[in-house]
Amino acid sequence: MTDPPHRIAVLAVDGVVGLDLGTPSQVFGAARADDDTRLYAVDTCTPGGHPVRSSAGFRVLPDHGLDLVAAADTVVVPGVHGSAPVVDGTVDADVTAALRAAHARGARIMSICTGAFVLAAAGLLDGRRATTHWAYADRFRRLHPGVDLDPDVLFIDGGDVLTSAGVAAGMDLCLHVVRTDHGSEVANRAARRCVVPPWREGGQAQYIERPVPQAAHTGTAATREWARQRLHEPVALRDLAAHARMSVRTFTRHFRSETGLSPAQWLLQQRTDHARLLLETTDLSIEQVARRSGFGTAAALRQRLHERVGVPPSAYRRTFRPRA
Repeated sequence: MTDPPHRIAVLAVDGVVGLDLGTPSQVFGAARADDDTRLYAVDTCTPGGHPVRSSAGFRVLPDHGLDLVAAADTVVVPGVHGSAPVVDGTVDADVTAALRAAHARGARIMSICTGAFVLAAAGLLDGRRATTHWAYADRFRRLHPGVDLDPDVLFIDGGDVLTSAGVAAGMDLCLHVVRTDHGSEVANRAARRCVVPPWREGGQAQYIERPVPQAAHTGTAATREWARQRLHEPVALRDLAAHARMSVRTFTRHFRSETGLSPAQWLLQQRTDHARLLLETTDLSIEQVARRSGFGTAAALRQRLHERVGVPPSAYRRTFRPRA
């Protein structure tokens, strides 16, 4: 007997962003088991089940009210424009009650883009690290000083509450959740169905507007690909700079500008992701995974994986290795 699909409620409030509204059903709907069975059931709701206006000039006519939130395993709040959550930091009392009740009973709560304003207005982000669209960072801080806002990342996984940056970062977060729930192979297939990359490098710092565009010939993309093919080798900063034909200082500046990360942070992220993929998709020993991903020893891999996901390699493999 197969397990019922994971229930997801997409909660739209007045001013909902159309792309954000459709992202969960598109990404989670593309997540399928090997027999093509859907792994998630996604439905949309609004306060009272009433129509709400979108920021794009059309109205959303939902099939459900807030009772859907009360029954969902995961609740996703899309971004909003021009309505109370982003104007004055408030949200309807019924929405607050529904979100708090869902969180209290253990439902996973997610926001896309400025949907973080709704979660913050409901009191779910107090004292937490969170993110939202970089262009709204100053307003968010003014309205919600009790939230530890990080506008440089694409998403933040706080376990029970997850937030993402602007627009397309909602896809990044949804794919991350699929990967967490079902492993890399399922997430990669879902990404291919959606014709998007399984994950993107760095944070949203690379998308912030700058007064002077960088010349194409100064980019570090080729060097990043070169390094990605050598994760099993000891690659130093000076090696990266030499490949890019830049000084270390210039290379570091360009690299951070393009990815939102330092070269060392990026390399560690790549090695960790590669180790996770090997643990999920191969029978290599932990020592072999550590060597092939550039950590050298199982102890180093164990420490890094515990920092990143909170479990040792053996436990991670048992959890995320696809079932036979």
